[in-house]
Amino acid sequence: MRYALVVPAAGSGRRFGASVLRKQYEPLAGATVIEHALAPFLADSRCHRVVVAIAADDAAWPQVAGRCQVRAVCPVVAVTGGAERAQSVQRVLAALKEGADDDEWVLVHDAVRPCVSRAEIDTLIAAALSHPVGGLLAVPVADTLKRGTHQRGGTLQVERTEARESLWRALTPQMFRLGPLARALAGALAAQRQPTDEAQAMEWQGLAPLLVPGDVRNIKVTTPADLALAEALLQGRGTVRESS
Repeated sequence: MRYALVVPAAGSGRRFGASVLRKQYEPLAGATVIEHALAPFLADSRCHRVVVAIAADDAAWPQVAGRCQVRAVCPVVAVTGGAERAQSVQRVLAALKEGADDDEWVLVHDAVRPCVSRAEIDTLIAAALSHPVGGLLAVPVADTLKRGTHQRGGTLQVERTEARESLWRALTPQMFRLGPLARALAGALAAQRQPTDEAQAMEWQGLAPLLVPGDVRNIKVTTPADLALAEALLQGRGTVRESS
């Protein structure tokens, strides 16, 4: 089994705060967020190509790419991404189509999920490989969920409690075949719909991706507090590199 890794990383990171760095380039445990996110894939012999979608004005990527390529068992290249995640993934898939067929597997992973483990990747591949659609890592919702409603004056109050049974938090990587995923994204964008992840685009095609239990430690770095948590998780795992 071989797969290509797709990494959308063209976003501005608006929710991260006032940092001048895009959040994937924030320092983390001796490297950067994106280097940790890529690390288990770069060491995986099944991964034959890594394509990262970056912003047109991204000046930080070349240096990071050089460090990644030294550790990689496959080529690490970049394409210019789009304004939204779906456009970025679509552009990467278009690049991958050269020399590939529709049945090739692709794994899509967030550039800001630095704590994904090789064990999770192996679990996803083993489960989704024989599934007709593909699948994604996810974890069941554990917290009580409240639906809020805004009141006059800007206050927010509880409207009701939502049932959490059968609800899962979507993680990455997500694993689908190149052709069906490309068509799903093209269909969504043609209808002027923006899927928040690749699984949603597949769902809009009437398909049902497989939910594969992941690890709650596979967090997404969205705020500075998440960065501190990721640092602690990586240190606890012993995944800290000497600064280069």
